[in-house]
Amino acid sequence: MSDKKFKRQNSSRKLNDSWRKPKGHHSSMRKKKKGQAKMPSPGYGSENKGMHPSGYYEVLVRNMDDLEDIDKEEEAARISSKIGKRKRKEIVEKAEEMGIKVLN
Repeated sequence: MSDKKFKRQNSSRKLNDSWRKPKGHHSSMRKKKKGQAKMPSPGYGSENKGMHPSGYYEVLVRNMDDLEDIDKEEEAARISSKIGKRKRKEIVEKAEEMGIKVLN
């Protein structure tokens, strides 16, 4: 667990500051409005933020040139959904030659 202390809503007004989930209908904190205290959520403060479950960071590939910029040790390719069957096949073949993992 991280060392972050989450504050209770209205803890400045005679309430102790132990964490309780805000439940009010109009609560700005519950709605996660800008400028309000942060709420705990699964994965908050994790080192693996933005990482695919396979352990790679995803890079969106739209054409063959995008494969050149990928670091095959840390990043994996995700082919754009706008790419057709013929181009997708070419991109997958080139990725295999370069040793890049394709996620889809």
